[in-house]
Amino acid sequence: MGTKHYDVFVIGSGIAGQTAAKTCKQAGLTVAISDKREFGGTCATRGCDPKKVLIQFADLMQNAKQLEGLGIKQPPKIKWKAVQKFKKSFTKSIPLDTEKNLNDLGIDLYHQSPQFISKNEILVEGKTVTADKFIIATGYIPRTLEFEGAELLKTSDAILKLKKIPKSAIFIGSGYVGMEFCYMLSTMGCKVTMVEVSDKALNQFDSFLVKKLTKVLEKNGVNFMFNTKPIEIEKLKKNLKLTYEKDGKTKSIKARKIFNTAGRVPAIEKLDIENANIKADETGVLVNDFMQSTSNENVYACGDVSSKSLPLTPLSGIQGYIAGHNIVNGNKKEFENPLVPSVVFTQPQLASVGYSEEEAKSRYKNVQVYKGDTSDWYNAKKENAEAYAYKIIVNERTDKIVGAHLLSSQANETINIFAMAINEGLTTNEFKKQIFTYPSYTNDLKSMLKDED
Repeated sequence: MGTKHYDVFVIGSGIAGQTAAKTCKQAGLTVAISDKREFGGTCATRGCDPKKVLIQFADLMQNAKQLEGLGIKQPPKIKWKAVQKFKKSFTKSIPLDTEKNLNDLGIDLYHQSPQFISKNEILVEGKTVTADKFIIATGYIPRTLEFEGAELLKTSDAILKLKKIPKSAIFIGSGYVGMEFCYMLSTMGCKVTMVEVSDKALNQFDSFLVKKLTKVLEKNGVNFMFNTKPIEIEKLKKNLKLTYEKDGKTKSIKARKIFNTAGRVPAIEKLDIENANIKADETGVLVNDFMQSTSNENVYACGDVSSKSLPLTPLSGIQGYIAGHNIVNGNKKEFENPLVPSVVFTQPQLASVGYSEEEAKSRYKNVQVYKGDTSDWYNAKKENAEAYAYKIIVNERTDKIVGAHLLSSQANETINIFAMAINEGLTTNEFKKQIFTYPSYTNDLKSMLKDED
C-alpha cells in the first residue's frame, strides 16, 4: 500500500483543530484530521460545557442553603442520576455530529494519535502518512504526578462521570478545576479535603479575593491543607489513603476518591515531535505570531497546545482560523492576544480581566487601587451571600481602568462589563456616567469606583 499524502494534516479535533481544518478544506486543500479520543475536543465533551451543567445544581443547592430559614424550609434534594442524564443530552451527540460535519466537508478522519517519523511523515493507524503542512491542536492533558500510588488518582473526566456523589473526596491541586469541583461536591454533601503544595489556592488570581473565597468554601465544609506535599496513595478496602508531609511531619488521610487537579500541560508527549524538529517547552509548541513553529516552518500549532495561548476556548477558535488562513494564504495574519476575562465557577464566582495590581504597578508610575468588601450591599444581603468583594485597578495618570477582579454570585457576567470598559479605554468618570439596570450587580460596579475613605 502506497503512502497517503495530504496538503494539510491536523492533529486534534477540538475547536482549534476543527476551525483550522475547515479553513484549509474550504480553500480547496486536501485535509485529514486525527484524534486519539472522541471527536469534538475537551470543552464540549469533557470540559467547560458539561461542567457548567453539573455545577448549576450545586449553585441551586448553595442558594437554597443561604436562604434556609428566610423563606426556604429546607434545601432541595438532587437526583444525581437525573442530573447526569441531563448532562449527557449535551455531550452524547457531539462526537458523531463532529465527525459527520467533517466528513461532509470531505475531510478524512483518523482515530489515533499520530507519531512523527520525520519532518513531513507521521505514523497513524499503522499507516505512513505524509503532508505538506501539519497543524498541532492537541490541547491540554492532566499533569502527571510522580509519587508512589499516583496511578490510583482520578482526573476531572471521572468527576464528570460520577454515578453518585462520594461520601468523601480529596483533591490534589487548587487551580480552576480543583476549586470548582471541590465546591460542587462539598455543596452536594461530600466531605472534601483540598491538598495544595503552595501556600494558597488559585495562584493566578488576586489574593485579596481568593482569601475570601477560601473562607466561604471552608464554611461550606472544605478542609484546605496548604504547604502539603503528597507522598503516597494506598488502596484500602473501601477507601484510599493519602500519606502526606506537612510542617516536617508525615501524616495520612482517607477518602473514597482522590482526584488529580494539579493542573494541565500541553498534550505533546506522545507525538514524538523531536523527530520533526518541533521545539516545545512547558508552555507548549513554540510558535511565532503566525502560529507557525519556530523550528519547523511546515508545522503550525494552535489552541491550548501553542506557546501563545491561554486555556480558553474563544482563543482556540481564533488561533485555529489564523493557522489555517496562514497555510492557505501565506503568513499574512498575526495573532494578537486579546483581552480575555477569566472565571472560576465556584459560588461565589471569582472573575478577573486585565492587569493584576502587581502587573499594573510594574507598568505604570502611579496606580489607583479601588478595593472593598461589599457583603453589606443590597445585592449580597438579599441573597444572604457570605462574600461579595472587588478590586479595580486604574492608571492614575489617564484615569483609565486597566484591571478588574470581582467576587460575587454574578461575577461571570459582570466581569464582561469591565472587559468592554478596558477595551474601549474608558476612564472611571466615563464609566460612572453609564446607566445600568437597577438594582443589579452591574449597577454596583459604578459604586465600586469611589474614592477611598
